[in-house]
Amino acid sequence: MLKSKTFLKKTRAGGVMKIVREHYLRDDIGCGAPGCTACDGAHEGPVLEPQPLDPASSLCPRPHYLLPDTNVLLHQILSVWRPGTWASVASSLRLPGSLETYVEQEQGENANDRNDRAIRVAAKWYNEHLKKMSAENHLQVIFITNDKKNKEKAIEEGIPAFTCEEYVKSLTANPELIDRLACLSEEGNEIESGRIIFSEHLPLSKLQQGIKSGTYLQGTFRASRENYLEATVWVHGDTEEEKEIILQGLKNLNRAIHEDIVAVELLPKNQWVAPSSVVLHDEGQNEDDVEKEEERERILKTAVNEKMLKPTGRVVGIIKRNWRPYCGMLSKSDIKESRRHLFTPADRRIPRIRIETRQASALEGRRIIVAIDGWPRNSRYPNGHFVKNLGDVGDKETETEVLLLEHDVPHQPFSQAVLSFLPKMPWSITEKDMKNREDLRHLCVCSVDPPGCTDIDDALHCRELENGNLEVGVHIADVSHFIRPGNALDQESARRGTTVYLCEKRIDMVPELLSSNLCSLRCNVDRLAFSCIWEMNHNAEILKVRFTKSAINSKASLTYAEAQMRIDSAAMNDDITTSLRGLNKLAKILKKRRIEKGALTLSSPEVRFHMDSETHDPIDLQTKELRETNSMVEEFMLLANISVAKKIHEEFSEHALLRKHPAPPPSNYEILVKAAKSKNLEIKTDTAKSLADSLDRADSATFPYLNTLLRILATRCMMQAVYFCSGMDNDFHHYGLASPIYTHFTSPIRRYADIIVHRLLAVAIGADCTYPELTDKHKLADLCKNLNLRHKMAQYAQRASVAFHTQLFFKSKGIVSEEAYILFVRKNAIVVLIPKYGLEGTVFFEEKDKPKPTLIYDDEIPSLKIEDTVFHIFDKVKVKIMLDSSNLQHQKIRMSLVEPQIRGISISADTPNMDIDEPERKKKKCEK
Repeated sequence: MLKSKTFLKKTRAGGVMKIVREHYLRDDIGCGAPGCTACDGAHEGPVLEPQPLDPASSLCPRPHYLLPDTNVLLHQILSVWRPGTWASVASSLRLPGSLETYVEQEQGENANDRNDRAIRVAAKWYNEHLKKMSAENHLQVIFITNDKKNKEKAIEEGIPAFTCEEYVKSLTANPELIDRLACLSEEGNEIESGRIIFSEHLPLSKLQQGIKSGTYLQGTFRASRENYLEATVWVHGDTEEEKEIILQGLKNLNRAIHEDIVAVELLPKNQWVAPSSVVLHDEGQNEDDVEKEEERERILKTAVNEKMLKPTGRVVGIIKRNWRPYCGMLSKSDIKESRRHLFTPADRRIPRIRIETRQASALEGRRIIVAIDGWPRNSRYPNGHFVKNLGDVGDKETETEVLLLEHDVPHQPFSQAVLSFLPKMPWSITEKDMKNREDLRHLCVCSVDPPGCTDIDDALHCRELENGNLEVGVHIADVSHFIRPGNALDQESARRGTTVYLCEKRIDMVPELLSSNLCSLRCNVDRLAFSCIWEMNHNAEILKVRFTKSAINSKASLTYAEAQMRIDSAAMNDDITTSLRGLNKLAKILKKRRIEKGALTLSSPEVRFHMDSETHDPIDLQTKELRETNSMVEEFMLLANISVAKKIHEEFSEHALLRKHPAPPPSNYEILVKAAKSKNLEIKTDTAKSLADSLDRADSATFPYLNTLLRILATRCMMQAVYFCSGMDNDFHHYGLASPIYTHFTSPIRRYADIIVHRLLAVAIGADCTYPELTDKHKLADLCKNLNLRHKMAQYAQRASVAFHTQLFFKSKGIVSEEAYILFVRKNAIVVLIPKYGLEGTVFFEEKDKPKPTLIYDDEIPSLKIEDTVFHIFDKVKVKIMLDSSNLQHQKIRMSLVEPQIRGISISADTPNMDIDEPERKKKKCEK
C-alpha cells in the first residue's frame, strides 16, 4: 500500500517547489515470533529468540519479550547488556513500514511524541497479535520506558509497561543486575546537602553562539597523567603556536573528562599560569574534601618567569561527551554495609567514579569495568554504574585484557563472515594468479627479521648485472591479492588498522592463515609479492626503478644476528651471503647520504624480555642490541617507501595515501636546549640538518653516554608522524627522514595503510583495477584519521605491556640498585633512566607522613636543589628499584635515591622498603 503526502516549499530564488513524500507500507511482514501460525511463511531474515525471556520476574511471571523505547536503548543497553542481546528484537521489529503499525504525525504533535506513540502502537499490536497463538504459547510483550508520561499513556491503553529500574528490580533471581543500571540524569544520586562545587555548564545554544562570536573556544580536553589538577585544551582549527590552552584547578576543569569536546573561556592575562612541574596524583582523600584540593592547587601557583606563562582558561560547557567504559578497581568504602563506593580507573587521566553496588566484597581486588552516567555540580566525582567483572588484579590474562580495552584495541576473534573470505586450503599459485605478475622465483631472495618472527612482510636481493651495475630488489608480501576491496575481511582489517605487538601476544590485523602462512615470505615456499626493483651503480645511485607484482621463493629466513654472522664470516661466500654483503655495503652509503641531507638519528631505549618456557614469566630484561643488519634492512625499506610515494603521487596527485612528520614548534626544543646548555653544549634547532649536526658534535670524552641521552631527549621533542591524503594537505615533508615525500609500502601484513598503498601502486602500473573509494579523497582522509588513532593506541598498548612485564620481572627479582641518569627535573621529583634495563621512573622527594625537605626548583637551568645537593638533567645517580604493591590499582616500579647521599632522603642500597607489600602483609596477618 502506498501513502503519500504533498506540500509546497519556497526556494531561495523565490520559486515554489512541490514536494511529494511517499511511504510504502507492507502487509506481509511477520511478527518474528517462532511458531506464530498467523505469520507462517511471512518471516524474512532473523526472527525473535525461540525461547523468550522467562527470568522469574515478580512483575511479569509469564514468558515475555521486551520492547524498550529508544531512550532506554541509548541510555542502558550499550553499557549494561551484552552486545547483541537485542539484535534479534531490533532486526525483527521493522514496524514503521508495516501496514498495521504505521503512525502518521498528527497536527501539533512533535517528532518525539509521534515516536513514543508509534512504539506504543507496536507494543499493543504485538500483544493482541500474540493472543492468537495457542494458550500454552501465550506470550506477552512488555513495554520498557523511563518516560513517566509515556508509561502512563501505555498503561491507559492496556499495555504492560514498567521503567527499566522497576523491571530489573523484579528479577528476584538476579539481584546483582540492579548495579548495572545507569543513573537517569546528572542530578541523580546527588549527595544530600552537598554544597555546590562547580559552576553550571552553559547550554549548547549559548556555547555555539559564543564560539561563533569568539567569546569561547572549542577544543579537545586532554587531562594530565602527572597532575590530576591540570589539563590542556587543544583548540580546533587554530594555528600551531596558539592552539594549546592550560587549565588548572578543579573549578576550571569543571567536570570535563579526558577526550571530551569542550568550550573554554580565556582568563584575563593577569590570571595566566605556567605548566606545572609538580607531580600530583589523586591519592584518595575523602571524596568531597574540597579544602584539601584547594590547598594542593596553591602548590601549583608559584612564581615563574613571565615568558613561561601560557594562555589559561576555564571550561564553561561540554559540547560533546566522549565517555567510554573504564577499567579499574573498586576502592571499598570504610563505612560498614555502605553501598556507595569509589571506583579508581586504571587510566590516571580519568577521575575516580562513584558507584552504588551490593557486591563490593566480591569485587574487591578485581579488575572491573564501570560506565559514567553523569557528574552533578555538588559532587567531587562523577556518578556511574558497574558493568563487568574482568578478573583478579595481577593475573596476566586479566591485565592483558585491561590494557587492550583501555587502549581500544580491537581484539575479538575474527568472525565467520570475515573468515569466509580466506582462500581455501590447500593453496598454491595458479596460472590466473600469474597474470600481470613476473616470475622471480629464480632470484636469491632472503628475509632478515627479529628472532621468532612469523609474519614476514619483506625480503631482499642484490645481484650484479652484466653491465657491471647492481640490481637490488625489495619484495613485499602481496596482501592486497588476498584482501579484496569492500568485503568483510577488508572492512575488519581497516577497522583494526594495525597489528599490535605485546610482550607475549600478537593481536593480528589479518587472520593467522594470512599473517603467518600464505602472506608470510617464509623460505623455500612460493609466495606472491609486490616488488620494487632498482638498478644502481656501486655508489648506491639509482639509475632505474620499476615496480611489479611478482612470485618469489625465499632462499633463507634469517635473524639479524644470523645475517650479521654471515656478513662477518670470511669462510662464507655462498650466494645468500654475497647478496647480504652487497646490500650492507649499499645501505651504509645510503644512510650516510641520508644523514648528510639532514635525516635525524634519534634514540629510544627498547627492551627485550626473556621468558620462562613453562610459566611464561619474564626472567631477564635487556635493552635490544642493534646490529648493522638492522640498519641494512631499514635503509632499503625507507628507500622503497620513498620510491613508491613518488610513483603513487605522480599517478594520483589528489588521492595518494602518504605519511608526513611535521617539524616540531620551537617551544618543544626548550628542554633539550637547556639540558645541553647545562653540560656546556649548544644544540641548534632551526632546521633538521642543524639539529642532526649539533647532536653529532655533542660528545664528551668523560661522559660517553651523554650523546645517547641527548638523542633520547630529542626524540621526546618530536611531533607524531601521521597518515594523510595528498589532496587534503599541502605539506608532505617528513622532518625526521629529511624526505620531501614518504609513505608506507613495506608492511602490509601488519599495517592497513600499506594495503591501500599497494592498491594505488597496482592501479598505477596496470596490475589491478581501481574502485570508487580508492579515488575519494574525503573517504581516504577519514580512513587516515582512523589509522592514525589505531597506530597511536597500539603504541600505548605496547608500552603498557612492557610496563606490566617489567613489574612482573622486578616482583620475582626483588630489590636491586642500579646506576641511572636524570632525564627531567620536576618541582618535587626527578625522572631517571636506567640504561641497563631501558627503564624510566620517578624518584619523589616528598612523601606522605614524612617531614618535607627544602626544595628549590629552577626552571631556567633546569635544576632542583635539595638541602645542599643540586640535581641537573643528565646527572648520574644511583637508585634502588622495587615493585610497589601498596596500591593494587596502580602497582608500579618505585625508585628511591641511594646516591648521592642526602640526609633524610637517600636510603642504603640494601635497606628494604617497609611500605612495599602492605596489602600482602595485612592479608597474611588476617589469615593468621
